[in-house]
Amino acid sequence: MNKKQIITTCCVVLLSVSGASAQQQLRISQAECREMALAHSEDLQRSENALRQAELDRKIAKTAFLPNVDASATGAYVLPDMDMMGMKLRMRGTYMAGINLTQPIYTGGKITTGHRLARIGEEAAAEQLRMTRMDVLVEADNAYWTYIAVGRKVRMLESYHAQMDTLYRQTAAALAAGMATENDLLRIDAKRSDIRYQLQKVQNGADLCRMSLCRIVDVNFDTQIEATDTAFVTSQPDRLSAETAARPEQHLLEKQVAAQKEQIRMARADMLPTVGLSVGYSYYGNLKLNGTADAGGGTMVPYSQKFRDGMGLAMLSVKIPIFHWGESRKKVRKAQYELRNAELDLQKNSRLLDIEVRQAIQNVQDGFLLIRTAETGLQQASENLRVMRNRYAASMAPLTDLLDAQSQWQQAESNLIEAQTQYKIYETEYLRATGRLE
Repeated sequence: MNKKQIITTCCVVLLSVSGASAQQQLRISQAECREMALAHSEDLQRSENALRQAELDRKIAKTAFLPNVDASATGAYVLPDMDMMGMKLRMRGTYMAGINLTQPIYTGGKITTGHRLARIGEEAAAEQLRMTRMDVLVEADNAYWTYIAVGRKVRMLESYHAQMDTLYRQTAAALAAGMATENDLLRIDAKRSDIRYQLQKVQNGADLCRMSLCRIVDVNFDTQIEATDTAFVTSQPDRLSAETAARPEQHLLEKQVAAQKEQIRMARADMLPTVGLSVGYSYYGNLKLNGTADAGGGTMVPYSQKFRDGMGLAMLSVKIPIFHWGESRKKVRKAQYELRNAELDLQKNSRLLDIEVRQAIQNVQDGFLLIRTAETGLQQASENLRVMRNRYAASMAPLTDLLDAQSQWQQAESNLIEAQTQYKIYETEYLRATGRLE
């Protein structure tokens, strides 16, 4: 095999591989779409990390109840020797090592308050995770049903275009036989051009919806997706609850109020005394004292003494704040204002959440009625199109009436597709608004 043949073979293999990858197929249901979206959502992973951090913060706050144990070691080499009343203190290679235990006994409630704050933070992070999860599910459902709707519109326009092609051929044959006018053929051709334009726009939109769905489920953008849950089953919405107590947003607002109450306790703790106990043991060595001593008869002889020993220490400390120019009271007042702001936010946003869930209920109810109206409109448009086709075939109706009937059928079919899709989106939004989207 020569060099040219080798290069040709390699190119063919590469093209076949790239073509295969470009034609990857993925059959996916709504439940599978949700699972893949949850598994690959970066926002959800960040929220999970935030929850893990909050759990660690609570565990860290819990350690404040326990004593702290520290060990230390010190070495020193001091020059020159120090003069101490005629004697020389020598510290060349002196060392000291010890261990110390510190136990807070009373801190004005700061430790218990800090632990409660950490627990509130963990609960808030869990609610934030729930809220992020719901947002991901809403985005996945919107992308899934929108992709199905646009695909149905593509198929509807393709069918409509095929009908117009058939009508064009029939009219062209009738024109050749002298049974139609050239104006009729031009009308049909203009309608075909308009349908091709609409079809191209919808196909482009379908491709964008497909890529959006690919992004959400984290697959290659060249993947061809086939949605399997294409059957729109709708039932009369009944007993839709307007309760918002399960919403994570409501819980987050309540946690904010609870946290601000703890901040007031934390500020008041600065006005209270603190008591702590410290126990330690230290060992030192290689400490020498050189000097001279009277051996009797006025004879001075040199001597040297080395010190190496250990010592224990127990200490109880009490700190009482007396006067700080009103700093602590001002901090308490500031925290009280923050609490009031949190309560106002809860009051305001609770009403907004109530409005949102009532709007979601209204959307579901209106969406169901729109489906019924669109179904009736499609039945009427289909019957009108059938009658007009028969009349046109029998030369009892002009071409314009037939084209109008086809346009009405197209619009009615499009209305039904949009109504069914929007109803599915409204259902998901209602579950999110009531905190039951899981």
